[in-house]
Amino acid sequence: MVGTIAKQIKEYKAPAIATPCMMIGEVVAEMTIPVLMGRIVDEGIYGGSMDFIVHTGIIMLAVALLGLLCGVGGAVFGAKASTGLAKNLRKAMNDNIQRFSFSNIDHFSTSSLVTRLTTDTTNIQNAFQMILWMAMRAPASIIVAMIMAFSISARLSSVYLFAVIVLGVVIFFVSRSTMKYFKAVFEKYDALNASVQENVNAIRVVKAYVREDYEIGKFRKAAMNIYLMFLQAELRMAVMGPVMQAAVYSSILTISWLGAKMIVTSELTTGSLMSLLTYCMNILMSLMMLTFVIVMITMSAASARRIAEVIEEEPGLKNPENPVEEIPDGSVVFDHVDFRYNVKGEGEAVLKDVNFSVKSGESIGVIGATGSAKSTLVSLISRLYDVTGGSVMVGGRDVREYDMTALRDAVSVVLQKNVLFSGTIYDNLRWGDKDATDGECRRACDLACASEFIEKMPDGYNTMISQGGTNVSGGQKQRLCIARALLKKPKILILDDSTSAVDTATDAKIRQAFREEIPDTTKFIIAQRVSSVEDCDRIIVMNDGRIDGFDTPENLLKTNTIYREIYDSQKGIGGDGDFDEKK
Repeated sequence: MVGTIAKQIKEYKAPAIATPCMMIGEVVAEMTIPVLMGRIVDEGIYGGSMDFIVHTGIIMLAVALLGLLCGVGGAVFGAKASTGLAKNLRKAMNDNIQRFSFSNIDHFSTSSLVTRLTTDTTNIQNAFQMILWMAMRAPASIIVAMIMAFSISARLSSVYLFAVIVLGVVIFFVSRSTMKYFKAVFEKYDALNASVQENVNAIRVVKAYVREDYEIGKFRKAAMNIYLMFLQAELRMAVMGPVMQAAVYSSILTISWLGAKMIVTSELTTGSLMSLLTYCMNILMSLMMLTFVIVMITMSAASARRIAEVIEEEPGLKNPENPVEEIPDGSVVFDHVDFRYNVKGEGEAVLKDVNFSVKSGESIGVIGATGSAKSTLVSLISRLYDVTGGSVMVGGRDVREYDMTALRDAVSVVLQKNVLFSGTIYDNLRWGDKDATDGECRRACDLACASEFIEKMPDGYNTMISQGGTNVSGGQKQRLCIARALLKKPKILILDDSTSAVDTATDAKIRQAFREEIPDTTKFIIAQRVSSVEDCDRIIVMNDGRIDGFDTPENLLKTNTIYREIYDSQKGIGGDGDFDEKK
């Protein structure tokens, strides 16, 4: 974990090294001043030498300025190193997330990834800054002050040593007991973010069902869980304050009492006692700062572990050693395919012994009951998941032999959940082809029957789409997504129930455009409506993860019970159209 985080320091190694060096310089300057102060008292004031006071005062001023410069330099370099680390951590996580397969994304929830990219990374940034500033400065200050104090009086300095040992033991046990609470609190942050994300995404449903009070209560519960976790941790950390204060004041009183006696017996000078008291405060304040650093490290350890999990997560899908870059055609073959979402082989298979062959340019309908694995079936074509048994071939080769970028460029998928991004309509369309001209974008929209509503908008193709496409209807969103997919000029086009929100007349126009304009593109059309697939060359009928039928619509109507039942329920009396007995 530490190694994973440390690798992300990268180009910020120089300021990361410079910061503790500056802190040591500041410590040396600070530890020199009490010695000079003691000499001013003993040799300048009691010795009656004004020249010595002035001379030593100038030296003290120079040392103080040097310490100030070192402190400012340490702050600047520390800030640069810590913010740079945070930047690299976010980049490393985001880069790896972009390489994740669907199985990896299923492993991490969206809210958990958001927390790791924000709250956890900020914790690491703050902790790293404190480590650079104080983890070097505080121990160095304690060690140097101890050496200086023991050089003045080993007897009085043993008071510091005893106090440091006692506080060290307390810090160890308190930090150990609070670690589990800091680890658990970030899981509660995930739940809080999940609550907010779900509420914002589904705000229209929340308003429609008047569930604002319920959502407020759910959020309040998640926030309360975080509060209680932090409260438990802080209650344990609160022990350190009184113990620290007791140690500080006990040490000062003990040193003052013993020191006064030693001054009377001439074993110690007044200036030396002043220096010892200053070192006492330095040691104990440094220990207090070190305690704060330990708290920060304890809190950030849980964050570091969560961030390392994302960075170290191996993508579930990888390119082969010598991937094939060219997809010759859009032919598809499923050869005894089995698939289960749990790659370890546990759980029930979603697809079971699936076999079929499709020629390039064919139009294939996919129909079946909800939960029959229609979407899972087509997701294997573009290798969004890998099969757990058998093979899927595109263009005569196993999809695992292809470069994934090349394969997915050749396969356009309009998913069941359509997503548009913030930006203009042109911006969204060019997700299909970033170099597409305005004319190509308009042509794709003509084929998807999207141009008819785009041209009615005030800004046309430059109309801004809000996040998630909330300012367009479901049918408009579907047509924009189809146009975006067409711009890829794919060899295989997959429409996963992508015309469910458009009327039957527009659906028919889109399918006619496919037949006439992209005849060489293999088309897989998943639909609930028979009318959306009845003019396909062949139809796959799915049932409980198996292919129950695969034939032309006419033959399925005669031979396949499931297809005939769906057809009769939609085309019969009370269905989408009049029942034609001859058909």
